[in-house]
Amino acid sequence: MTGRGKLLMTQSKAIYLLSDATGETAEKMVMAALTQFRDKPASVKRINNVRTKNQVYEALDEALEKGALVVYTIVNRELAQLIHNECDGLGLVSIDLLTPLLMKLADTFGRSPKETPGLLHGVDEAYFRRIEAIEFTVKHDDGQEPRNLRHADIVLVGVSRTSKTPLSIYLAHRGWKVANIPLVKGIDPPEELFHADPQRVAGLVIDPQRLVELRAARLRNLGQDPKAAYADYEEIEEELKYARSYFRHHPWVVINVSGKSIEETANEVLVKLKLK
Repeated sequence: MTGRGKLLMTQSKAIYLLSDATGETAEKMVMAALTQFRDKPASVKRINNVRTKNQVYEALDEALEKGALVVYTIVNRELAQLIHNECDGLGLVSIDLLTPLLMKLADTFGRSPKETPGLLHGVDEAYFRRIEAIEFTVKHDDGQEPRNLRHADIVLVGVSRTSKTPLSIYLAHRGWKVANIPLVKGIDPPEELFHADPQRVAGLVIDPQRLVELRAARLRNLGQDPKAAYADYEEIEEELKYARSYFRHHPWVVINVSGKSIEETANEVLVKLKLK
């Protein structure tokens, strides 16, 4: 085989994804299909928010230069037909992922589709609240940025491995800005904690044996000795005794996370803080 022949065999195939919304649906479907052709190199380009004829023309001109396969999810029938016709005229292979399904559903339900782009990924005020809550929570994990504790909807306090981080993230996905503070025996928490609204602070405790198991597993995952002091039963009992004593001296609610799922614990936090 000549050098040029080898180049053609290994040359990456271009795939252009056109969507009138985010294009995530088309990309996921194409990527799933490409797993069946792992030995064939492919480059995928996603072009979102295609809403006008000029955008179609520009995208297809570029696809033509690459000799690309065109895959599209366009709910507007006129625009979808334009892409189909243009690809035919240009000699481009195209696949309409959405129109056949919409037509079958229209027959099934006895009505026409709405033809409104982006309904699947529609954003509203609640969506932006969740995004803001998640960003806040990630930035305020494990005692970071304590100066902003007053802006938190919920503050979680507890010794290491009492589910502070997963609980924070779960609550953030429900729209709550959460900060969590590690409680370490012999080290004072940040002063800002005591200026936070006490009705928004929850102390987390856990059964000592369960905490031993969690910490030993953590040490093993890190390639460290699971019998280190961090996972020692007596040390853990002392830590939890200190935590309970500390919580009694503050007007915070206390949540026992032992044997509970994150969802159950989150619900209890919201109920006890009177946020639900």
